[in-house]
Amino acid sequence: MSTVEETIDIAVPVSTAYNQWTQFKSFPRFMTAVRSVEQIRPNLTRWVIGSGPLRYEFDAEIVEQVPDSLVAWRSLGRRFSHRGEVSFHPTAPGRTSVSVRIGVRPHGVTDLFAYAPGLTRRTVRAELGHFKEFIEGLGQEGGAWRGTIRDGHVRPLEAEPVRSRVPHWPVG
Repeated sequence: MSTVEETIDIAVPVSTAYNQWTQFKSFPRFMTAVRSVEQIRPNLTRWVIGSGPLRYEFDAEIVEQVPDSLVAWRSLGRRFSHRGEVSFHPTAPGRTSVSVRIGVRPHGVTDLFAYAPGLTRRTVRAELGHFKEFIEGLGQEGGAWRGTIRDGHVRPLEAEPVRSRVPHWPVG
């Protein structure tokens, strides 16, 4: 598995950055590789990604989500197998550090080329920059989902404080 991690500082409060990130349907507005996102259930999304005429569709399960802290997911299916997490940390009043970590497991020669670590790193860095421009330009989120997800199980409203357990997955 090839792992990429990128971090960016954003000039909005942590809740604003987190709330906007939970609005998956808005991703095509600022991420150039994302064509569409459908929220099937609170913990299941369907993504269409691509560039030019190339398109790929996959489902992703959100395995952990903690408001203002973490969203972690894993792809479903064999092709484009990956896991990821995005974490949010306040750095100063009105400022947030957003870190994305993605692990990709290629399946075959064409996947090795398409999901090369350098390409994945450049894509994640660029898309984080687009998110920064988008949310700083708005100055406020376009919606929010404040529930929690633990081991894939949804709790729509946070009843008690939940400590994040970062998913453990192979790095290498």
